[in-house]
Amino acid sequence: MKSLLAIDTSTENCSVALVHDGKLTTRDIESPREHSQKMLPFVEEVLDSAGVSLAELDGLVVGAGPGSFTGVRIGVSMAQGLSFSADLPVYPVCSLQALAQQAIRKNDVAGVVACIDARMGEVYYALYTNENGVAVAQSEPAVAKPDTNLIDTERLKGWGTAGTGWDVYADILDENHELKHSNNSRLPLAEDMLTVVNGAGVDPVQAELLEPLYVRNEVTWKKLPGR
Repeated sequence: MKSLLAIDTSTENCSVALVHDGKLTTRDIESPREHSQKMLPFVEEVLDSAGVSLAELDGLVVGAGPGSFTGVRIGVSMAQGLSFSADLPVYPVCSLQALAQQAIRKNDVAGVVACIDARMGEVYYALYTNENGVAVAQSEPAVAKPDTNLIDTERLKGWGTAGTGWDVYADILDENHELKHSNNSRLPLAEDMLTVVNGAGVDPVQAELLEPLYVRNEVTWKKLPGR
C-alpha cells in the first residue's frame, strides 16, 4: 500500500488522514471558519505520529470539491504548496465520492446518492455504486435545484444517502421512500479519500495542473502567480 497524506477542507470539516506502513492516522474537526489555521498543524501531527516526513510519502490526496468555494480553494492551494515542497504527485478526489465511500463504509447499501448543500437553493449531487466496498461513480457531479424528480430512484432500491443536502432539503428529498436515509455520513472525511484512491483508480496530477472541482460554471479559478 502506498504511503499517502489526504487533506480535505471542501466543507465544514477540516480533515486529515495519513496511511503509512499500513497504519491509518486521522485528525478531524468540524470548524468551518478555521481551515487555514487548523490544517497545517493537523498535517504536522499525523506525520509526527507516524514518524515519517512529507518527502518520504508516495503522494498527496486532496478533496477537490465541490463544496464551499473558499474551503475548496484552501485545500487545493495547500495541496499545491505541499506538493511543490516535497515534489509529490497529487490525487484529486471528488468530495461527493468521498461522502459515498463513507456511507458505504458505515452502512449496508448497494449504492449511494451523495448530495451536498450548494447554497443558493441548490445541491451538488452524484450517484455511486458499491463495488466490493469501493464507491464507483455512475454519474458526473452536477448542481441543480432540489426536487423529488431530481433522481430516478425506482432503480435505486437498497441505496443509501450521504451529505448535508439531505438535511437541508429533507422536506423535499425525503419524499422519496426508495432510499435508506441515514445521518452518519454528512461531511466528507479524508480517510475515505484514501480508500477511493486505492480502490477506484484515481489518476495523479502534478501540482501545477491541479484544479478545483467547482461544478458551477460561473466560478473561475486563478492559479498561483508564476505557476
